[in-house]
Amino acid sequence: MPIAAKRVFRLSLTIALSLAVAYGLALPLPFIAPLFAFMLGAAPKPPMGPKGLLGLLLVLLIMLSSGLLLVPMLLHYPAAGLMLALLGVFIANYASLNLGKGPVGALLTMGVTLISALGLVGYGLAYMIIQALCINVAVAVICQWVVYPLLPEETEPPPPPPPPEPEQSSWLALRATLIVYPSYLLVLANPVAYAPIIMKAVALGQQTSETDAKVAGRELLGSTLLAGLLSILMWFGLKLAPNLWMFSLWTLLFSIVIVSYFYGVFRSRYTPSFWQNVLVTLFIFIGPAVGDTDSGKDPYKASAVRLGLFVCVTVYAWMMLVFLEWLRERQARKASMVKMEKSS
Repeated sequence: MPIAAKRVFRLSLTIALSLAVAYGLALPLPFIAPLFAFMLGAAPKPPMGPKGLLGLLLVLLIMLSSGLLLVPMLLHYPAAGLMLALLGVFIANYASLNLGKGPVGALLTMGVTLISALGLVGYGLAYMIIQALCINVAVAVICQWVVYPLLPEETEPPPPPPPPEPEQSSWLALRATLIVYPSYLLVLANPVAYAPIIMKAVALGQQTSETDAKVAGRELLGSTLLAGLLSILMWFGLKLAPNLWMFSLWTLLFSIVIVSYFYGVFRSRYTPSFWQNVLVTLFIFIGPAVGDTDSGKDPYKASAVRLGLFVCVTVYAWMMLVFLEWLRERQARKASMVKMEKSS
């Protein structure tokens, strides 16, 4: 089997297996498991060992617990708490974009934003989310252990892309922070109802490595709309046979197609980050929709509201990218004109 096909089937099988295990064990927030399976298994390399998993869980507990430290500040000193949250989001995005720690930065962003917002509702809810995230990470890694020996990597993994220049990475981290932080302020108004917005905003922030704001904006909005369309197709496929086996098989099928574009097996004019956002947003759509049916809510109404919020967040991210790039180019032109005047 070609190595590219191995990577596609290995990652897709890991995603589908993690979803089956998470839903089969009735874990809280089970749709998080396939998201972590994709984040941790996208790089074509062997999975971490048991010591690495224990270290990851320890780091994860520390990062997510950082959000709990903000709860007293937000309750008693809201201005200072919001400023600390802003600083934490910037540090997390800087770690993602400058240090090449994408999953770590995403988890730290979720700890600062999601956990601190849910902690305002109650510490018990925040602890439950932290526990759910850690268990789903463990499920994703264990599923990697099961699938990887079946389709091992036979070649050396490609070298990671070089990190951007410090000035460029600081600018990208600022852009990502200004995308995530307003969504965090919205979630503070109703943490339980708007919690999925944080996950979508974090995904958008991780995708802002494009320097061309217009191209990045089209990819942001296009990937969100495509994910919405795919979630509708998967939903009606599930209605034909609403059981866990079919849910896992539909997940496997959709993952194979999207991951094939992500790895470049299928040709596409869009970048891998576009297909990454499609897959992440697909699970953020379909997971809560399945949960709505269990809780007795109207999944169609809730999904329509969720789609509208996601589109609004995406359009805001696009406008913010365009505005910041315009502001940066304007400052660069002014600096070059001042330099020319001094030289003349």
